[in-house]
Amino acid sequence: MERERISITVRKPLLKKIDSMVDGMKIRNRSHAIEFLLSKSLSPFVSKAVILAGGPGTRMRPFSYEIPKSLIPVQGKALLEYAIELLKQNGIVDIVISIGHLGEKVREHFGNGERYGVNIQYIQQSSEVGTGGALAGTIGYFTKEPFVLVHGDILIDIDLQELITFHQEHEYCVSMALTSVQNPSDFGMVSVRGNTVVAFSEKPDKEKSSSHLINAGLYICNPAIFDYLRPSGSFSLERDIFPELIGEHKLGAYMFDGMWYDVSTPEIYEQVLKEWRI
Repeated sequence: MERERISITVRKPLLKKIDSMVDGMKIRNRSHAIEFLLSKSLSPFVSKAVILAGGPGTRMRPFSYEIPKSLIPVQGKALLEYAIELLKQNGIVDIVISIGHLGEKVREHFGNGERYGVNIQYIQQSSEVGTGGALAGTIGYFTKEPFVLVHGDILIDIDLQELITFHQEHEYCVSMALTSVQNPSDFGMVSVRGNTVVAFSEKPDKEKSSSHLINAGLYICNPAIFDYLRPSGSFSLERDIFPELIGEHKLGAYMFDGMWYDVSTPEIYEQVLKEWRI
């Protein structure tokens, strides 16, 4: 990204606060701290989100025979409620939920979102359309500003504002949250160079795993993402769209170190019931 050198005068007490932000990692130096603050103040406000909650949840059977995976209880709340709370806490109150398998139960549980302090609309998938097809179905809701995209079956402890600011500071079409796991073969393995994703492999073989970084299932997207999507049919963001973005250097990598679970199997669900405390 092209930059221009400028000179500014700042009061010493304020400069001290700016310097306190520098940690050598997320904020590299004084100049980066000032740029971070300006970007956060002047960039478009992110107020909308899509939650993908339409999958059949086949790996969560027998639980998902009776209820959609997104309504499976965790510490007294539906799994999807944690994603809605994360969005609400960060001022993101206009939410579109893409529903499919047993979707009416999701609609009945959350309603219009009023009791959660958000506004919820629903897109009903007529068939299994994949993550790409599900997002394509929401195209009329997002035309000007960046938005959050999150999978409805994850639990994630992340500073969402930092991810948003990261996206606003760069020129990526999509910024992907990344976490690290011991065995990436069950997820989407990611290789990065600097802040850019350079390779993505959805559920690679164990012997082919060369990185412990994985896709955490939460993104900030520019509306330009819809230019890459097919107007209809079933397709995958992970297998069909992300490789194209990588080829154009438009997929950003944001690493975080908070707790994260993809609640996709009974074994992981059992672990979540023991460990999740957010």
